[in-house]
Amino acid sequence: MAHEIRAIDAHTISQVKQLVQQDPVRHCFLAARIDQGGRGLIRPSYPDLLGYFDDGNLKSILMTGANIVPVNTSLIARQEFAAVLARSGRRSSSIVGPAGEVLDLWSRLSGHWDKPREIRDDQPVLTIRQVPRFALDDQVRYSTAADLDELVPACIAMFTEEVGISPTLGGAGAAYRNRISELVANRRSYVKYLGSELVFKAEVGTVGAGVAQIQGVWVKPEHRGTGLSVPAMASVVKLVLADIAPVVSLYVNVFNQPALATYRNVGFEQVDTFATVLF
Repeated sequence: MAHEIRAIDAHTISQVKQLVQQDPVRHCFLAARIDQGGRGLIRPSYPDLLGYFDDGNLKSILMTGANIVPVNTSLIARQEFAAVLARSGRRSSSIVGPAGEVLDLWSRLSGHWDKPREIRDDQPVLTIRQVPRFALDDQVRYSTAADLDELVPACIAMFTEEVGISPTLGGAGAAYRNRISELVANRRSYVKYLGSELVFKAEVGTVGAGVAQIQGVWVKPEHRGTGLSVPAMASVVKLVLADIAPVVSLYVNVFNQPALATYRNVGFEQVDTFATVLF
């Protein structure tokens, strides 16, 4: 059977959408990308999406933007994609997605790319579809532009704690603030204050195919372990289910047991496992 790798275009995007629907939670990154790429365009373009085709039928996809994301990749597809990535060199900050696919792809690239800062090989993917049935925190609300002076430092603190480097390095502070401002403007950012003190925040970072993926969950360190996180997170779930998508998902490092316990107490259940290679 003849196979080839080529960029996704307007003629093949229908096949991409069919692939997404096979597992919208697992393929949420791709769903969001095609929604974004096709919005308002007469002839959408997807130069960062490589498709692996077998006799003209799309079998696998590789997202090659800021993050490398393998989608529904077979062994032979990963071999072919790895050869392309090895020739082009590393331009992305991470490889992220289903654990088996990510780790196998990295094993084929490790001799060609620089050593990663960290490999997180066990990141449970969790989902919830119903509003939690216990008392919620009615102080959790949508962020507004008036929150940005408190919210942006909290986002920077969370990102640095989670990823290990600041998102403002290399003069990227203004761009990062703009990204947070965009989430706020789109009603995808949530906060809780105690008095004038911001103590909790979360965002919806990715939306596609009926799935909203939560990111950036943060509790101010001195308020951790106080019981604040479960009702606050449950309130975020309620808002997201009501306003954005019928399925709420997130993924978390398995070593972050307090966060895992919070999500499970809210009602999230594990449906998959991701891995991330961080550069």
